[in-house]
Amino acid sequence: MRLPRRRLLATTLAGAAAVPLVAIRTRPANAAEFSYKYANNSPVTHPLTIRTTEAAARIKEKTGGQVEIQVFPNNQLGSDTDMLSQLRSGALEFFTLSGLILSTLVPVASINGVGFAFKDYGQVWPTMDGALGTLVRGEIAKRGLYAFAKMYDNGYRQITSSTKPIKTPEDLSGFKIRVPASPLWTSLFKAFGASPTTINFNEVYSALQTHVVDGQENPLALIDTAKLYEVQKYVAITNHMWDGFWFLANKRAFEAMPQKLRDIVEAEFNASALAEREDLAKMNNTVADTLKAKGLQFVDTDATAFRAALKKAGFYEEWKGKFGPEAWGTLEKAVGSLA
Repeated sequence: MRLPRRRLLATTLAGAAAVPLVAIRTRPANAAEFSYKYANNSPVTHPLTIRTTEAAARIKEKTGGQVEIQVFPNNQLGSDTDMLSQLRSGALEFFTLSGLILSTLVPVASINGVGFAFKDYGQVWPTMDGALGTLVRGEIAKRGLYAFAKMYDNGYRQITSSTKPIKTPEDLSGFKIRVPASPLWTSLFKAFGASPTTINFNEVYSALQTHVVDGQENPLALIDTAKLYEVQKYVAITNHMWDGFWFLANKRAFEAMPQKLRDIVEAEFNASALAEREDLAKMNNTVADTLKAKGLQFVDTDATAFRAALKKAGFYEEWKGKFGPEAWGTLEKAVGSLA
C-alpha cells in the first residue's frame, strides 16, 4: 500500500523522534587522538627533514596511531619568525629553529653562535648536551615552550659571495651580506665592518639572485641542498660560528598528551637528532667536492685574524655583558677564555 508523501514524511519523523539521542562521534574511529604539526625551514633533501620524518613515522607506530605528526619542511608554513609565532600561539605544535633566531624571544639562546667560540665538534656536543644546553632549555621553558634534550646539527657556517673572494676580515668592509633575524648575527658582521641585512631564509635565494645582497653565510650542507651555489661564486671557509636547531614544542600541546606518549615522542626525536648529527658529519666529508664540481670556488681563511678583529672591535666584551656572568661563564668553562 502506498502512502501519500505528506503522511509518509510525518510517519518517518514521528519514528525518528522516538529513537533516543546518541552522542555524535567527533572524529573517525581510526583517527589519531593527537594530530599535530611539525615544521622546519630545511629542504626536503636535508638530513634534518629526512630524520624528523622518520621519527614521526616511528611515533605513529609506537603509539598505536594515537599520535600522528604531519611534517611541513622548507618553510611551507611561513618564515622562521612566522612559524615561531605560530608555535607560541599553538597553531603549530612542533618546530626546529636555530638558537640565534630563537634569541628574539629567548636572548640567551644565541650563545652557541658567539663568533669562533667552538674549535670543533669535540667541544660542541659536550657543551650543548651538557651544562650550557641545560641552562638554555631552562630559559626556553619560561617562555611557554619546551625544548627537547638533543639539538639537531646545522653545522659550521661559511661565507659565500657573488662579487669577490673573502680572505681577510678587511674584505668584509662594506660587504652587503644577508643574516637571519638575530641581534648577535647582526652584531658580529657589523664588528667586521660589513653591511648586514636581515632576510628570512625562504627569501635568501631570490635576494642573492637580484643582488639585494651580495653574499650570505650558511653551512656547506645547506648551501648545497638549497642550491645557493647557483647564485654565488665564492665560499670562504671561515667556520665563524657553529649553529644547531632546537627541537621545540608548544608546552600546552605537548603536556596535553599523557606522560607515556610524551616520553615516546621525545625519545624518537632525540634519537633522530643523533642520527642527523652523523648524517651531517658524513655529508661534510664529501660536500666540498660536490660544491666544487658545481662551480663554487673555495677560499681558505685564517680564523685567528677574524677572531682578533672581533676582539679588537669589542664584540666579546659586549656579548659577555649581554649574556651575563652565569651563561658566559658556562660557555668559557667549556671552550676557554674568549673576552
